[in-house]
Amino acid sequence: MTDSANNNPSKDDSSKNTAGTTPPLPTQTQENDEAALRESLKRCSPVTVEAALAFRVTRDPAFVPAIVIGIVERFVEPDLRSKLKGGADDVRLIDDLGIDSLTMMEIVILVEEVLQVQINNDELRNLRSIGEVKVFIDCKLRGVPPPAPARFLPIEQIAAVMPMQPPFLFLNEASVGASGAEGKYKITGDEFFLQGHFKGNPVMPASMMLEALGQLAVLALVEGIIPSEDGLAVDPATIYFTSCEGVRCHRICRPGDLLSLSVKPKRAKMPLATFEGQIRVGQEKAVVVEEITLTFGYAGAPAAGTAPVENTTATALETTDSAATAPANS
Repeated sequence: MTDSANNNPSKDDSSKNTAGTTPPLPTQTQENDEAALRESLKRCSPVTVEAALAFRVTRDPAFVPAIVIGIVERFVEPDLRSKLKGGADDVRLIDDLGIDSLTMMEIVILVEEVLQVQINNDELRNLRSIGEVKVFIDCKLRGVPPPAPARFLPIEQIAAVMPMQPPFLFLNEASVGASGAEGKYKITGDEFFLQGHFKGNPVMPASMMLEALGQLAVLALVEGIIPSEDGLAVDPATIYFTSCEGVRCHRICRPGDLLSLSVKPKRAKMPLATFEGQIRVGQEKAVVVEEITLTFGYAGAPAAGTAPVENTTATALETTDSAATAPANS
């Protein structure tokens, strides 16, 4: 009888390559990869693990935020993890989450392993927030240059360039990037306007919160968020608040609250620049402004010839103040 094994090669024989070795079956590779990934992320949430597994199959950057936040959460002290809930991009790695340089390296190593990317240490130095980390990694995966990191300005640098000065400066710190600016201001309770607003019930006037957003927009202009074709710098002495529209107040703000401010440019053509802005306290919306418009000019350029619209501003502020002192409406 003919040996059937010689005339009918087994499936194992057909899988041999020209070198005579047998490569692992695809299913085995996938299983091993999944097991290794689960082991690496064993102290992360199930959501993070599932996002990482999906990313390995699809390479879809949409899974990156869940992976990055999940990995950061693993290394953060339990009492600080609530700050990561809701996916707020302005949560700061050092100031809000207490992440030191060694912990940051542990996070980077695990992110590299899970996403299979290489991250240069020098590229990390200016990444301060969860949002900046997510944008940076997304660009790495897409193979496009990451945007220039936002410039961080402590209070000393802010006061050095701003026309507003204490006690009428409502920014403790700020960062200005290509797409907008973010700032922080903590209501201490010592602000002059709280002495009469209101008796025995200190509440930050909405007009002051709107002023804080306007100041952040001013800082963005001074720091060159709208570059001049001629390379001219904005003259701080030419910036005035002309109008605001679409103001909604969602929350009363009191001493002890930390205001997180953000503005993004909507359109600009000298002498006018319009921003959208918002203030949050933690994960809660406090104020949303659809449009804040400033007039400005460049140092050394001819006068713009547009005067600030004082009456428009005053009317808007009065309307906003009334809304803010009412109970939160949403």
